[in-house]
Amino acid sequence: MAFFLTVGFVALLVSVECLTRDQMFDYGVQFGDQILDMGSDSVLELELDHALFFFKGKFDTVYVSTNGFISLAEPTAESEYLRKMPAEFGMIAAFMGNLDTIDELSKVYFRQDRSPDVLRRAAGHISRAFPSDDEIEPLHLLIVTWDHVTPQGATGRGDEIQNMRNTFQLVVANMESASYAILLYPEEGLQFVSTPVADEHRLAQVGFNEGLISSWLGWSYTQGSYYQITDESEESVRALTQKTNSGTRGVWVYEIGTSPLFSSITPGVITSEEMTETETTAPVTETSASQTFTPFFYYDEPQTPEQIPFTSSVTEEPVSSTEDQSESHYLRPRRPPLSPREPQSPEIVDVDEEDLNVNVFAYKHETCSSGTHTCSVFADCKDYSSGYCCHCKPGYYGDGKECVAEGKPQRMNGKVNGRVYVGNSPSPVEFSNNDLHSYVVTNDGRAYIAVSSIPSSIGPSLQPLLALGGSIGWAFALEQPNYQNGFSIIGGVFTRQAEVTFHPGNEKLIIIQQFKGIDEHDHLLISSELDGRIPEIPRGATVQVEPYNEIYQYSSNLITSSSRRDYTVNMPDGSGHTRSYLWTQTIRFQSCPHQEDMSSTPPSQQLSVDQIFVMYDAGNQLIRFAMSNKIGPISGGTPEQNPCFTGRHGCDTNAVCRPGQGKDFTCVCAAGFSGDGRVCYDVDECSESPQICGPYAMCINQPGSFRCECLDGFQFAADGRTCVEINRPVDHCQRGTHDCDSPDRARCSYTGGSTYVCSCLSGYSGDGRICQDIDECGSGHCHSDAVCYNTQGSFTCQCRPGFYGDGFSCSPGSDGEKTACERHRETALAASSSSGVFNFFRPRPAVGQYVPTCDSYGAYEPTQCHAGVGQCWCVDESGAEIPGSRTAPGSRPMCIDHNVAPPLIGPTPRPDVSPLAPGAYLLFAQSGKIDSIPLDGDRMNKDGATTVLHVPDKVVIAVAYDCVEKMIYWSDITQPSISRADMQGGTVSALISTDLGSPEGIAIDHLSRNMYWTDSILDRIEVSRLDGSHRRVLFDNDLINPRPIIADPTYGHLYWADWNRDGPKIERSNMDGTDRTVLVNDDLTLPNALTYNPMTRELCWADAGSRKVECMDPFSLLRRQVTEGIHYPFAMVSYGGNFFYTDWRREAVVAVGRQDGTEVEEFLPQRRSRTYGIAVTYPQCPQGQNFCSRDNGGCSHLCLPRPGGFTCRCPDARDAPCVEQDENF
Repeated sequence: MAFFLTVGFVALLVSVECLTRDQMFDYGVQFGDQILDMGSDSVLELELDHALFFFKGKFDTVYVSTNGFISLAEPTAESEYLRKMPAEFGMIAAFMGNLDTIDELSKVYFRQDRSPDVLRRAAGHISRAFPSDDEIEPLHLLIVTWDHVTPQGATGRGDEIQNMRNTFQLVVANMESASYAILLYPEEGLQFVSTPVADEHRLAQVGFNEGLISSWLGWSYTQGSYYQITDESEESVRALTQKTNSGTRGVWVYEIGTSPLFSSITPGVITSEEMTETETTAPVTETSASQTFTPFFYYDEPQTPEQIPFTSSVTEEPVSSTEDQSESHYLRPRRPPLSPREPQSPEIVDVDEEDLNVNVFAYKHETCSSGTHTCSVFADCKDYSSGYCCHCKPGYYGDGKECVAEGKPQRMNGKVNGRVYVGNSPSPVEFSNNDLHSYVVTNDGRAYIAVSSIPSSIGPSLQPLLALGGSIGWAFALEQPNYQNGFSIIGGVFTRQAEVTFHPGNEKLIIIQQFKGIDEHDHLLISSELDGRIPEIPRGATVQVEPYNEIYQYSSNLITSSSRRDYTVNMPDGSGHTRSYLWTQTIRFQSCPHQEDMSSTPPSQQLSVDQIFVMYDAGNQLIRFAMSNKIGPISGGTPEQNPCFTGRHGCDTNAVCRPGQGKDFTCVCAAGFSGDGRVCYDVDECSESPQICGPYAMCINQPGSFRCECLDGFQFAADGRTCVEINRPVDHCQRGTHDCDSPDRARCSYTGGSTYVCSCLSGYSGDGRICQDIDECGSGHCHSDAVCYNTQGSFTCQCRPGFYGDGFSCSPGSDGEKTACERHRETALAASSSSGVFNFFRPRPAVGQYVPTCDSYGAYEPTQCHAGVGQCWCVDESGAEIPGSRTAPGSRPMCIDHNVAPPLIGPTPRPDVSPLAPGAYLLFAQSGKIDSIPLDGDRMNKDGATTVLHVPDKVVIAVAYDCVEKMIYWSDITQPSISRADMQGGTVSALISTDLGSPEGIAIDHLSRNMYWTDSILDRIEVSRLDGSHRRVLFDNDLINPRPIIADPTYGHLYWADWNRDGPKIERSNMDGTDRTVLVNDDLTLPNALTYNPMTRELCWADAGSRKVECMDPFSLLRRQVTEGIHYPFAMVSYGGNFFYTDWRREAVVAVGRQDGTEVEEFLPQRRSRTYGIAVTYPQCPQGQNFCSRDNGGCSHLCLPRPGGFTCRCPDARDAPCVEQDENF
């Protein structure tokens, strides 16, 4: 009994802030709960109102048990599953043990719930756990609460054990085609971690058990997967209340089932700012052949009983292991995030034919020292007697001409063309330039292939043609000891021709594939041609391809192979029949002829292919293949058991598995990645080593690697690495490599060849290389009753108070010469002083009288205040109040000055662009100009700051940049207009100058070639083509003061903020105006600045009222604060690791860290005045495309993208026939 006291029950002492009971989902009979019968082993069958998806199954009934779980089939006696897991039946174990509810305190509550508030709460937990998942919309909840349950036998003891009780909760959220489990463990809810089982005390178990599953043919049953959240340690059970995978301690979220395809139990990802631990989950073990990463689809091959004993358990921490991993397979407990750079659907990505034209490399009679060899940058060049050969460096594999990092997954893109007859059809099905995409996890040999736009007339019949991707599997097959896959031997440039003969109909098909090497994006390029006849498979039928072996024979520059493939066609009516085809192929390549000691590759090797999955997706017109590939010996000896050779290791998909003695192994991140091997992260070589590409080159980061591109005017030398200047005349004025003074003081004039001359602008003196301002005020240009104000490069004259005129001629003025503001002010003062006996005193406003404030030029000050009520508001140039700008008493708004200073008397700068040298720049606006700051990495090169564009007499607000045509766009609010100019030099073009109020935000869709803008006076959002044509109002309702606007053309979303003081908000819609929704409307004051990072999928804003910078994931709505205490931000952009924002009060450009919010640096312009819009120029456009980026989507006027499609829209003013239509993909 003493053992029961000291070992059986361990109190959980928690000192950190965790989930509390009142934060659980409501439970009790008052909320509609039912109560399970009292007892130590009570079970109740519950028919569900909505299907529950669990692993690969779909269930309409569950069983609720006292013992801390629900099951998907009637549970067996508790003696058959307690501590004998995995059980024969499917089970969701929240805290499985020998539990009891035999007193009035202990109860098990359960209910089904569809109430909107509870559904939203569950959706919030899931969205926080899976921030990258869209459309989390639960339709049905099953809520089970074990309240104050005790260990069996503890109740009635009369000692302290009787008082140990656990409270925990399981919520199963069911959606249209997926189910999630939410496990909640309040801090004070777990007072014991073990229960009595037989004659000992065993730790409770938490996890998901699939139970027995039938084999493909239904003749036998095997044990399915078992996903453990806790292991054999007390610490793992204690961690249930102290850790999380969803952002809240004590809350755990898992995706437990999906339809029609299921990959594996998937845990959430920690996103809480409060977490100080780096662990993302408690130790997890899953014993199955399942894999966790699949870019397109997933297939799980059932295993035989002898392959899956369920006795081992591992944690995440060790990098090497001596467990018998041939017997159990471990999954990394994380979901790989989707990169915004990569297409979410293979049919969207387009690879142009010209991109596939890769020159086949040929060795020549040269030496390594000649500098003309074309070995990979990851290879060494070695001289031989008759020439040189290339050999990949350690850590890489390939033929030396092309080398890839060991362990790094490989992607492939290409096109498929075909002319194929189906069955007895007299006419062929033809397809052209269909996209092919493939992904191979090289450290375990899994290959996935998808071909898009396959019509249903041929799609089902292509299912047996696993051969289409067979060479991909062979090229990157998992290598057995002393054997090599195809890429290791011949690299990525070869031609493959295959002939397929089907039985019994004797149909023949020819497949020709050109593998054209790895492109600059690290993708292997493939073109495929299909010609011939294939047997017909009816629509709705599925195909199962049996595992097979294929013998590859190697000789000089030629590889041959042949095999027989058996496959079963399962008809829609349930019947099935087996067919086969013979497969022969030849692979031709060019090896290095100079190497004396040729490769030790065995003359024959065997490719083993299993875990095969094929499917035709009729809805998306996709044909999909998946298979697992190994390359090894022909002889059927004892297979290798080391996990590195079986593929059953826990290494990251970006890691290489290094075998040790016996079954020991080590995970090592592939070159270009960092981490412990279990989890690997991409290394940004461009940020860590900004000069890695050398002079006159820019670095572009890629997953696991990087590439260098020469700047404009430079090209790669013969070594393929060094950028050298193109030998041709250089226009230094256009390039920006001249030594003339700043463009706002001097002009560079190109004189032909590579020569130029410098000359000072009017208002400056000097030799053009150094120009100094001329003080015109010393020459008596102004009237004697005027004041002269010298300015850089010019001057202005202003009549003294009491005099009116242009400054050159001043005379005592009359009321008729006063400005509107001055007349308004005098009228107000006169009205207030004309009554009462004290009107002979100096006029002053009466109490409650509003008197306008005028500036030194007689114009309305942009901020007006009413002294009587203490309120202030913004006005336009005519003095009219701008709606939504009035503040509460005691505060003043920061208002845009719609007025400009009087025109300069004397010479003014030319309104055109001063060209910039290639590179990245910040562009920011001040009242009459746009300045630039060169970026060195993500730091500002302040010494290189210069004025790009002079626009005198204008107030420039918004600034945007088109990376395709290298155009700068801006808005002016004095005479409202939107204009643009070529950044390479050119005059200003006004695009829109009518029907504008105050255009304060511009967004450029560089893919669709459209422009969006906000108007805070007309209260609307509009769109047009980039040249201003086809103008259309997108929104003109529920807007008060819209200002910043951001486009995400790759995903088809539009974001904007409205700083209406009575209801500030941030909104999102599709770029065609559909699906408008409010993202943020709480804890906002003046959201002036807005930016979106497509790489991290974060929407960030700077609030001039709360003085904070915040970010959120617009899909999960997870929100984080970056920094606070900033001054008065107006506009903001994200670049590199920083945010750059303009600040009105500091009259500066400020940089803060994107992650920690620490201020990095500040730039103060030479001319101190308010800074407005800001934009970034990129050396080249960000990667991406949408449905409108080619041929305007086929639309006659406006092509507006949206997620999964686009919309053709007509302009508001139609000048030609126009058709509106929606397209979905």
